[in-house]
Amino acid sequence: MFLTAEWRWLAMLNYQVEPDLLGPLVPRGTALDLWNGTAYVSVVGFLFERIRVLGVPLVTHRRFEEVNLRFYVSREVRGETRGGVTFIRELVPRRLIAAAAKATYNEPYRRVTMFHRLEVTDSAAAKRAAYEWRIGPRFSTIRVEAEGAGQPLVAGSFEDHLTHREWGYTRQRDGSTVEYRVDHPRWTFWPASDAQCAGPALAESFGDDFADVLRGGPQSAWLSDGSAVAVHHPVRI
Repeated sequence: MFLTAEWRWLAMLNYQVEPDLLGPLVPRGTALDLWNGTAYVSVVGFLFERIRVLGVPLVTHRRFEEVNLRFYVSREVRGETRGGVTFIRELVPRRLIAAAAKATYNEPYRRVTMFHRLEVTDSAAAKRAAYEWRIGPRFSTIRVEAEGAGQPLVAGSFEDHLTHREWGYTRQRDGSTVEYRVDHPRWTFWPASDAQCAGPALAESFGDDFADVLRGGPQSAWLSDGSAVAVHHPVRI
């Protein structure tokens, strides 16, 4: 096992995109994984907690934010379809984490200044999560507000298609691909009553094309409680 941690209070906003926008980014050996013929990207903010690398706790990096922009791919392996995620950009406030992820997986991490706000107690009538990042004087925020009771993920549902992904795929500098497994249970989720991703740092964070997509507003959004996770060592395919 390379890394164990907890991912908590995931704010997830989902956007329809043209497949041609993602085509050049699809890692070799995988294919775009569409939902009813539609390609999606998701911007996700969450708390990274209790991180251990190779079993060793990172005492000074025990809790921090991450915001990432991702899309969905799959790979066929001996009759098995492996649903996976590919990241367009991952933002964290810890330089060591960004450097380690780049060195081990070639993941597109960038260190930025980050903040978060949570209102997620069991007694709250509504649950709210917001994740903000700054690049120089520019900032952006993703936020989700959800009401009502949490719902379990149902296998085969749209929410499960985007949320419960057991594999990661990353393009390497030589054009090859690494695959790694991510273990975690299915989470409880709360559909959003309001959600937004906005701010002047979007283009610098994700590029002009994807910033335009995010400014258009999500087609769906939800908040998930998260869980412990385990990320396995990468394997070149």
